[in-house]
Amino acid sequence: MRLIHLADLHFGKSMHGLSLLEKGDQAHWVTEFLRLAEELRPDAVMIAGDVYDRSAPSGDAVELLSRMLTALSDLNIPTLLVAGNHDSAQRLAFAGPLLARQKLFISQPLAESPELLHVTLTDEYGPVTFWLMPYVFPALAAQALGDESLRDCDTALRVLLQRQNPDFSQRNVLIAHQNVTAGGLEALRGGSETMVGGVGQVDYTAFDGFDYVALGHIHAACPVGRDSVRYAGSPLCYHFDEIHQAAKGPLLVELGAKGEAPRIERLPIAPLHPLREMKGAYTTLRDAELAHPRRGEYLRLVLTDRRLSPEVVDFFEGLARERDSVLMDRSSEYDPFSSEVSAPSRSAVEQKSVGALFADFYAERSGGEMPTEAELRLLQAAEELALHEDFHLPPSVEAVERLLRQLAKEEEA
Repeated sequence: MRLIHLADLHFGKSMHGLSLLEKGDQAHWVTEFLRLAEELRPDAVMIAGDVYDRSAPSGDAVELLSRMLTALSDLNIPTLLVAGNHDSAQRLAFAGPLLARQKLFISQPLAESPELLHVTLTDEYGPVTFWLMPYVFPALAAQALGDESLRDCDTALRVLLQRQNPDFSQRNVLIAHQNVTAGGLEALRGGSETMVGGVGQVDYTAFDGFDYVALGHIHAACPVGRDSVRYAGSPLCYHFDEIHQAAKGPLLVELGAKGEAPRIERLPIAPLHPLREMKGAYTTLRDAELAHPRRGEYLRLVLTDRRLSPEVVDFFEGLARERDSVLMDRSSEYDPFSSEVSAPSRSAVEQKSVGALFADFYAERSGGEMPTEAELRLLQAAEELALHEDFHLPPSVEAVERLLRQLAKEEEA
């Protein structure tokens, strides 16, 4: 059985204030992906969460996803999609039974039922059961399973999977969106993720028995613990730190008979606008850019020998405009007082999760003392709720009540 595994589309995402929808980057990727799908005709496409960048996506983001899923349906390719932490599980699951008739299968919210949607497809080796697990928030899993003692992702997820009682004598594939670790070590982060850095960790051994685990959440493509537990990575570089990764693209996964290791191949898709970093001394960068013109890029400038000046910025911005490129970010690492401890750079701050930033702030204000586990759990609950709220509106009554329940639970503990 030939499967395509992708994740973390983040339709509607912006970088440095520039919309990747309006600039055509995400639409271009969809066009190229659909061309690839038509050529390969896989037995199924697995989308492991974060199809949108926000739980309340824009109309253009919804339209782009609709175009992609409709084209896959027209090609008669079954599509299996789970909600990530950036998605609204309820919104994605709308008209799920109706869409299933078109071979579009979408995970069901845990708030409605602890029973995971599962779909069985068959090839020459027999059946393959696909389990669609949306992002597991411990509080929602505890509510669905009727067990308020479930307070961490690893325990909640293990109990949830045991509830499904998969037949591991047959082939099983899990599609999930979680922060999966191996012995406490996190997978290589891409740079553009949120809610990682220790939040919601699940050890890969929770997936023992599954023949392949299609993961989303980490934007770098990599295995975790074993080759068959794997992140597909994001389709595009959503952070300049991701330019050092291998070429982005979905994974082609071939499942053989039960007990055979899956064959996995990356299928690179070239971006409409490649990201590139210009880092070094001013004159060196200036001469290199004039000698080797490149067009249609998203650029970051990092000076190492001088501070940024209006003249320097105007030069590189003007050069970028002439070449249909965009200078997205500019900074300087130059420090005439290098012996002094400098403040963290903007890029270093952007890479940290909200929880990590809070811990840094707490430690700074408390003389080095770190927040307690209970305080971090409470912050995690607030962060999870915030991702599902429209920040333009006051928090919903349900969100406030859920946070109060979490606070009460911590006070009791």
